[in-house]
Amino acid sequence: MFGRKRNKAIQVTKLSSLVADNLEIVGDVVFSGGLRVDGKIEGNVLGKEGERSLLVVSNRGSITGRVRVHDAVVNGRIDGDLEVEHFLELQAGAHVSGHIIYRQLQMDCGAVVDGRLEKVEEAAADKKVVDISVAASLPSRATEQ
Repeated sequence: MFGRKRNKAIQVTKLSSLVADNLEIVGDVVFSGGLRVDGKIEGNVLGKEGERSLLVVSNRGSITGRVRVHDAVVNGRIDGDLEVEHFLELQAGAHVSGHIIYRQLQMDCGAVVDGRLEKVEEAAADKKVVDISVAASLPSRATEQ
């Protein structure tokens, strides 16, 4: 309530790649930008390291394998662990079987999680922390003038 305002939005908005509903991929998929899955992937789905990536799994899409991305919107099925660095949206048709690691989560009524949810706290660099012992030893501005 009184803390800093969180950025509760998906940061990547462009879907540059598509796995269509008539396509089945067997093997790992590494991508950058946005990927929409309407088909089936049997393998790990990984956003490129150090880049912001968006994964959208439609109600017709399914992934069997580990998923690691920056942002994700899931309305289909994921059988495997899901790690989302920033924002995860589980829509009403989502079904995830596996361990989910997330920073921010939006879960609609009807979404199913068959596993464990683990919230990752903000990085220490993002937090403003003041060491009171150091701050107390600094001269005040009133005495400097």
